[in-house]
Amino acid sequence: MLEFDNVSKSFWTGTQRKVILDRASFRIEPGRSMGILAPNGAGKTTIINMMCGLEKPDEGVIRRESRVSFPLGFMGGITSRLSANENARFIARIYGLDPDYVEAFCRWLTDIGEYFDMPVGTYSSGMRARFTFSLLLSLEFDIYLIDEGMPQTTDINFNRKAGTVLFERLKNSTVVVVSHQPSTIEKFCNSAAILRDGKLYQFDTLEEAKQYYDYTA
Repeated sequence: MLEFDNVSKSFWTGTQRKVILDRASFRIEPGRSMGILAPNGAGKTTIINMMCGLEKPDEGVIRRESRVSFPLGFMGGITSRLSANENARFIARIYGLDPDYVEAFCRWLTDIGEYFDMPVGTYSSGMRARFTFSLLLSLEFDIYLIDEGMPQTTDINFNRKAGTVLFERLKNSTVVVVSHQPSTIEKFCNSAAILRDGKLYQFDTLEEAKQYYDYTA
């Protein structure tokens, strides 16, 4: 379970205060994947970051009683001077997993050969994206957080393999997706909410949420 209890969050833009959430309360139950629709600039990424603990609320309480992932595609936590091998084994120890398994999984999924044993700082952006995504998929969570859809690389074979692993993970997990496109929400979720002007409006069905979102766009 992931719960926001009377949570508020805002930023000072330099000219005015931008309200992301205004005393919002909602709960994400196991097996009940939820999408959050919001226009660009409304604070989708901030909400996702609060869910996993990367950002703290100004007021209110966020309760996590499940294993919550960092956002898919998140690039933090990787040390550039270490190799992918060393990073994978280090992250495995943090999560209490078998370092041999995490290393082997990431080596298989990234398929970057000898580069896996070279410093991540020498990688191209595409190779780095493949490694960070494979690292996330090597860890199993109860709730997966997706910001604007599944990350993609330019490598078709990697996208196919990673997509297959991800959808297998999601069969037994809960998903939270934030996006400005209803079509992205429909791929993963069975309920939806809409974020506008700091208020979160929840709906029982995706169709109701879509109709309201289109009407108020």
